[in-house]
Amino acid sequence: MPITSSAKKALRSSKRKQLFNLRRKNAMSLATKEVKKNSAEKNPEKVRELLSKAYKAIDKAAKRKVISKSRAARKKSQMAAMLTK
Repeated sequence: MPITSSAKKALRSSKRKQLFNLRRKNAMSLATKEVKKNSAEKNPEKVRELLSKAYKAIDKAAKRKVISKSRAARKKSQMAAMLTK
């Protein structure tokens, strides 16, 4: 347990950041799951819309450093490749 006041503040701050990071990560994973689920259906307009939302969620996660930029690029590339198959 933290002893100094600055360590206590750092602990509170890290817990708050962890909450925001988990929200961002969950939003990203839900968006990618929706794209994967709907890619099997033959509705390209819906898939494009979902792909756009997934890209937005991935980019926001990378911007907030929840995931690395290279991982974000890899995820986006894999989704695009999955849809072209």
